Amino acid sequence: MGIRNTRAVAVRLEGVQRRFERWRRTRRIPSRIPDRLWAGAVKMAGTYGVSYTAKTLRVNYNALKKRVEEAAAAPGGAEGAAIATFLELAPPTRVGSCQCVVELEDTSGAKMRVHLQGVEEPDLAALCRSFWNPAS
Repeated sequence: MGIRNTRAVAVRLEGVQRRFERWRRTRRIPSRIPDRLWAGAVKMAGTYGVSYTAKTLRVNYNALKKRVEEAAAAPGGAEGAAIATFLELAPPTRVGSCQCVVELEDTSGAKMRVHLQGVEEPDLAALCRSFWNPAS
């Protein structure tokens, strides 16, 4: 498991694993896994992944995956928030308009002054090249 295979992971997951083992020793066969144990497994899967959690807790991968998906789809489910891996951030909006004044002068004394207003991002490099190298 790489980086996640640390003592901190083992301690957190061991608690849930001990609860599962205790339940397995005391249950009547056949019996379903109680919801409180599934809730712990879903929480661990949100942190450590479905495959690793299913293997460690010795539960059915597909059953755990289904419960994780149900928890993510549930309104207000905290487990669903832990599973998100991508968050798109919108670029900041500007308050007011953009203004700048560009003054250029070449070696022959020619001058150019440009007042830009309301232009988001002017291509100043292209503007300068066109002034200093008009032939190109």
